[in-house]
Amino acid sequence: MDMLGGLSGQEFLSQYWQKTPYLVRQAFPDGLPGISGDELAGLATEPDVESRLVTANDWTLRHGPFFEDDFSQLPEKDWTLLVQAVDHWVPEIAALFDAFSFIPAWRMDDIMISYAVPGGGVGPHFDHYDVFLIQVEGEREWRIGQSCTEADDRRDDTDLSILAHFDEQERWVLKPGDMLYVPPGIAHWGEALSKDCITYSIGFRAPSQAETLVDFAQFLANTSSDFDRYQDADLDARDDSHRITSADIDRIQTMLQSLVQDREAMARWFGSYMTQPKYGDAPLEEPSLSKADIARQLQRQPLIRNAAVRLAYQPGMLFVDGEAIETDLPADGLRWLCEQKCISASDLGSQDNAVRLSILTSLVGHDAFFFDDE
Repeated sequence: MDMLGGLSGQEFLSQYWQKTPYLVRQAFPDGLPGISGDELAGLATEPDVESRLVTANDWTLRHGPFFEDDFSQLPEKDWTLLVQAVDHWVPEIAALFDAFSFIPAWRMDDIMISYAVPGGGVGPHFDHYDVFLIQVEGEREWRIGQSCTEADDRRDDTDLSILAHFDEQERWVLKPGDMLYVPPGIAHWGEALSKDCITYSIGFRAPSQAETLVDFAQFLANTSSDFDRYQDADLDARDDSHRITSADIDRIQTMLQSLVQDREAMARWFGSYMTQPKYGDAPLEEPSLSKADIARQLQRQPLIRNAAVRLAYQPGMLFVDGEAIETDLPADGLRWLCEQKCISASDLGSQDNAVRLSILTSLVGHDAFFFDDE
């Protein structure tokens, strides 16, 4: 793939993914879907959009939403504006995910965009997830540092997670079209060198063990019966009634292991968990439509995919923003639904027409697809 410097998706994953940084010059030589600094600032004034302003000279952090006056009062250097999940609000930006289709879609998190002036950045830090840093406008210098662990100290004089120590290993200046991949745990430090420096950061979901344990336990609790309880029909008489024995631990461990080993429950939970929306998006408020309504409307206009909605599937199950929908649609039909950006009436002309229309009706109800009245 040209985007990967001539490597195939598999070669990149085998050689670099979660292993070592990788720089690709002119990964996007024909340019990228753009957004201006003014447009990004406009998004940062919206209450539903997560945004931050960072000043590099004193490492202060401010959270949005912001006002126009906040930007007019900024100096000419040493600050950066970061806006999360721009892909949720700008479909052209969301289309960039297609370039990374060799990675599971449910692993993708969001596209954060930063706008910086000379000296702007967020300091030396590391992420717990993989990230592709794509330079869109201007120039930014990236320094690569050490591999970090929980033992690496952070500075205590700022709300930013800035490393107290940065051991520089390499540095590169990225120009428009260049892309840098940084694995989890690798320290990196970016600084804008020019005015109107715009960088896209494509991040990936990597939930912690603690997060997954809590969510899976809650899922199991919600699906378990009150009659499923600790049992000890093989209990032996005790001469020490206060002691917890190895046999007692074996029983509770067996009970819990049986829950974890329920592969069907694990699969249902995992699909729901990895498609849960991270950012609160305003619902499209599509009116309730029946299958017949959708079939008629499709004759006049196509359905459009809501870029903010996350989809994934397993055979017999479609996951939509954390909810599982059982379906008889074959796996190839589910894959087709997940990949579509636009669906017209002619797309339902297969033998699975009725089943596709049924699941499509559910997707419209979940705001995954909508009719564009404009």
